[in-house]
Amino acid sequence: MESENQMDTREFLLLDLLHDPKPQPVLFGLFLSMYLVTVLGNLLIILAVRSDTHLNTPMYFFLCNLSFTDISCFSTTVPKMLVNIQRQSKIISYSGCLTQVCFILCFAGIENFLLAAMAYDHYVAICHWHRYSIIMNLHLCVLLILLSLSIHIVDALLHSLMVLRLSFCTDLEIPHFFCELDQVIKLSCSATLINNILFYLVFGILSGVPLLGIIYSYIKIVSSVLRMSSAGGRHKAYSTCVSHISVVSLFYGTGFGVYISCAVTDSSTNSAAASVIYTVVPPMLNPFIYSLRNRDMK
Repeated sequence: MESENQMDTREFLLLDLLHDPKPQPVLFGLFLSMYLVTVLGNLLIILAVRSDTHLNTPMYFFLCNLSFTDISCFSTTVPKMLVNIQRQSKIISYSGCLTQVCFILCFAGIENFLLAAMAYDHYVAICHWHRYSIIMNLHLCVLLILLSLSIHIVDALLHSLMVLRLSFCTDLEIPHFFCELDQVIKLSCSATLINNILFYLVFGILSGVPLLGIIYSYIKIVSSVLRMSSAGGRHKAYSTCVSHISVVSLFYGTGFGVYISCAVTDSSTNSAAASVIYTVVPPMLNPFIYSLRNRDMK
């Protein structure tokens, strides 16, 4: 017989970023502004790439997809947070929570893969520039996008289906402003060993392989640049990579910061603030990084 503290779960509670209701309008205005800036900035990049034939290159093809992914991932979490702030509510439905989990896993994974694909594009452009047009053809670029999309859709659906088998207790407060998979699993009253093994195994593979690909690409790029005799060639190679390095550092730096803060602090408010920075800041800054430091985008 099921324990008495288990229930037919209909909704979860998300953490308040501010317990005092007075600053809530300021918080609402701040996040609404950040959301509009993020959507507008990334849309402008997509429109610029689609409208200018000079930007029809693999690098800008991946950048266009990165901007679309940033908009999608941002739109999965922030609108619900804005609605909850406006209503002074913490409630998210069970189906809404699972939907967030599914889309966050999918879009975050695709962004990770896109950053690796862009690193590979820079590697080919610098280390094998004489064969660049042959290697980085449209067929390969589209194939990489479709492969990433397929893998992460399957991954997101698999994790979501694994959550459906769990039962939940009366304590249903998630210590974040959105539904994060590992936090949802922690609330379960069921045995979660299989869920945890699957989560960390798949997360390690799908995050570790692209990161290792980025590191390997830049090791080869640095090695190639150091062998260049021309200062102009080294400067051009540096200019090609600096925007991508900045975005990669921002993406992984904020991500590692979230998990380090969660590991060293018991404060759910601090963990939520760290997750806000990881979720909100990179998509908002990416358009500025790629437009302000890129002559073609200007």
